[in-house]
Amino acid sequence: MMIHPSYSEMIAAVNSEDDTVPVVSSRYSIVMATSKRARQIVAGDAPLIDNYEGRKPLSVAVDEIYQGKVKILAEETEENA
Repeated sequence: MMIHPSYSEMIAAVNSEDDTVPVVSSRYSIVMATSKRARQIVAGDAPLIDNYEGRKPLSVAVDEIYQGKVKILAEETEENA
């Protein structure tokens, strides 16, 4: 089964900013950021994307990060919603 977006697509999307230093370079950073955001959604934070109803919080978090709605901070690999 193919997961979309892939880790390489996620890393490319997060690093697509005009920064000279990549924000993330590992799958671990992506996994940690998406899991943290999913926990925020479960705790009651409103999803930042359209068409989220009926979807699991982790899928919503992946799409939020992929679409640039949630940013991952370079130093701490934390999100800034």
